[in-house]
Amino acid sequence: MKFLGIDLGWSSGASGLCCLAWSNGSLHLLDLSLKQAITDIHKWVDKWASSTEPAMIAVDAPTLIPNLTGMRLPDKLTHQHFRHYHAGCYPANLGRPFAQRTVEFGLSLEARGFTHAPVIVPKELGRFQIEVFPHPASVHLFGLTRILKYKKGTLAERRLELIKLRQYILDILPTLEPTLNLCASSLPEIPTTGTALKAVEDQLDSLICAYVAAHWWYWGIERNWVLGDATTGYIVVPAPAK
Repeated sequence: MKFLGIDLGWSSGASGLCCLAWSNGSLHLLDLSLKQAITDIHKWVDKWASSTEPAMIAVDAPTLIPNLTGMRLPDKLTHQHFRHYHAGCYPANLGRPFAQRTVEFGLSLEARGFTHAPVIVPKELGRFQIEVFPHPASVHLFGLTRILKYKKGTLAERRLELIKLRQYILDILPTLEPTLNLCASSLPEIPTTGTALKAVEDQLDSLICAYVAAHWWYWGIERNWVLGDATTGYIVVPAPAK
């Protein structure tokens, strides 16, 4: 089983991409990259999850948007559960300029056999897709009291927060179940320029997405929350550690 994380650029921006594989009782990092065009993302998906291969794809973008205006139910629920962590998500509706791109991307995955999976049987092989959101996932996975603010602030502030994220990934994900086998050399170093920093940010976010996909597949609702459903849109978030 493979787990693909896609930190999708909601407009024309680049997308971070991560592929993890489950083998011999643990997860292994196969690829961490960045693509600009949607066609290149599709080629990457086809490479790492061919038409007959079981895989789950976790997308950081609203791929199901039923509402014409306002906020989706899952967006409201992130604010309800995570506003104190500064982790409420951006509201999505069909009037937003990004909506066509993100919804069409979800449809393109469905055309490749990846069905939406807000409900699953744990460890069942198949081809699935889910929507995820790295900020609340990181809050629960890493036991944070607030999000790591690597998206806003000065370059120096963002870099320090991204260094923290990289270290949490290295220190904590290998201790969780499912375990991610990872060494420091597998992850990019945190750069000092803005454009390069954004590229690494997207890649690390995609790794979080891929890990959430694996966590959802491994545990189902036993250790995950599902905010919303297939009719309202939904976001899968790992439950807080007990």
